[in-house]
Amino acid sequence: MRWLEPLWAALSTYSVLPTPQPAWGDPRTRYAICWFPAVGVVCGIVLWGWNWICRAAGVGSVLFACGAVCLPLLLTGGIHLDGYMDTVDALASHQPREKKLAILKDSHCGAFAGIYCGIWFMLLFGLYVEIYTAGQVAALYPVFIFSRALSALCAITMPNARGSGMLATFTSSARTTAAVAATGLTAVLAGSGMVMLSPAAGTGAVAAGLISVAAYRRMAMRQFGGATGDTAGFFLQVCELSAAAGCWMGGLLA
Repeated sequence: MRWLEPLWAALSTYSVLPTPQPAWGDPRTRYAICWFPAVGVVCGIVLWGWNWICRAAGVGSVLFACGAVCLPLLLTGGIHLDGYMDTVDALASHQPREKKLAILKDSHCGAFAGIYCGIWFMLLFGLYVEIYTAGQVAALYPVFIFSRALSALCAITMPNARGSGMLATFTSSARTTAAVAATGLTAVLAGSGMVMLSPAAGTGAVAAGLISVAAYRRMAMRQFGGATGDTAGFFLQVCELSAAAGCWMGGLLA
């Protein structure tokens, strides 16, 4: 089972799921970043299960939205939301690049992190209420795979802003054509799944997610000189929020 080392490395790093501890330094873990979307598979299954329970029990849209927002965060331990908050603090500082990178490493939570975290929660909660009411939740089952595949693809293809840290460890040995192809293909398959599950809503979600990729790459290069683990977390949260907004808007046009 040693060939599963990259999967265990990804799951143990980016989720709270109990997994065998990987042998760090083993050559097999060099492609752990390619298994990052596996965490999204679990999140998607949980969203499907929660939607099924809510529909079967006649649960209203408000309670459904609470679970849909919170469950993925609980599964991941909030690691990506932490990166989102750190990145927002750095961007709001309007300091030179070196100072922004230092803020990313600061464990303290600034005012802007709290403010924009609240905004993120409110927007995603409201969107899930609308999506559940419209019966378009299925379009978002693969969104967690889609966002993580795009995040991994960006991490592999963008320069690392620090040259060190967890993300650098995960990507330094995976900057190969095979890794790019694997993450890119996963993103294509997940996006296709979203469209197949709900053509209008899924297409809107994919389009919005791709727009967020372009915006993120431009921001990260201009503001930080590349990607870090925190900016990757920031992108993940923004991508999933954008996809939810695209899903809602696509559903309105159906």
